[in-house]
Amino acid sequence: MLSRRLGPLWLGLGLLAALALPWLVYPPVALDIACWALFAVALDLLLGFTGLLSFGHAAFWGSSAYATGLVAIHTGLPFPLAVLAGAVVAMALAVPIGWLSVRRTGIYFAMVTLAFAQTIYFVVNQWGSVTGGENGLQGVPRELGGVDLSDPFVFYYWALPIVLLGIAAAWRIVRSPFGRVLVAIRDNPARVRALGYPVERYEVLAIVLSAGLAGLAGGLFAVGHGFASLQEVYWTTSGKVVIMTVLGGIGTLWGPILGAILLVLLEDQLATAGFDGINLVTGLVFVLVVLLFRRGILGTVRHLLLRRRDRRVPDPEPGVEPASAPAVEPAR
Repeated sequence: MLSRRLGPLWLGLGLLAALALPWLVYPPVALDIACWALFAVALDLLLGFTGLLSFGHAAFWGSSAYATGLVAIHTGLPFPLAVLAGAVVAMALAVPIGWLSVRRTGIYFAMVTLAFAQTIYFVVNQWGSVTGGENGLQGVPRELGGVDLSDPFVFYYWALPIVLLGIAAAWRIVRSPFGRVLVAIRDNPARVRALGYPVERYEVLAIVLSAGLAGLAGGLFAVGHGFASLQEVYWTTSGKVVIMTVLGGIGTLWGPILGAILLVLLEDQLATAGFDGINLVTGLVFVLVVLLFRRGILGTVRHLLLRRRDRRVPDPEPGVEPASAPAVEPAR
């Protein structure tokens, strides 16, 4: 009950922080935080609420970045439409990848997604006449009906509504009946299958939706930077977003956003200081957080608050059965 009362407060504070972000940090860094936050939320939809660990989400982020860049360069469409086209490409790519990947579970699922992502990387690298190969796709325009978007500060506020809509879509998905089925699949797929739900179909749909949100983030990232490089489809990008999600706390939606903020700011500060071992420092921070906060930063805080609340709840009177959580209804 307390979390529901504080929900609007946290939402207002989050929106205020998003609006103030380019005033607090360098505007391109603010845009990076927004894009990576949406990317991490997209992965959390799959990892935290469906229980599927993907090491191949760079395929969706990167394919959308290249598709968005190609659409923007060759058609001159406004950047929101180009980003939407990139997200559609990512979702289309997720259908065969998801259909083949869900036939494996656990670490095997993660390895299959990684293999598909590396295949996309190979295709992008070899298809140099279209993608630019090792040089990347250069000169992605920021077109919006004659509006001057060359200033990163201005572009951030045009891109922010897309990021907020993506996060709102993820929030709505996890709180819908469909989202409850995903959580049930995460907790006990055998029971959900026994209730008559097509588990593999739900998992594929979750992968497609997650890919669409990741595609929105990747497209905005490409337009914001004006190029798409091989780094966008490389396996380290998948690893980076996994670190963000676990760092903040999986299954929370807000946690991955916090993880993206912390990691992007940390990398920016280390790069500004001229430190070469950025990956070493971020890796050590990740290890420390995993050891000290097993549920991630926000996940651990939420767990402690729930334990404190439970201690204050009086025991039920004799003969009174405690209320149970609503179960997933059988499929019809």
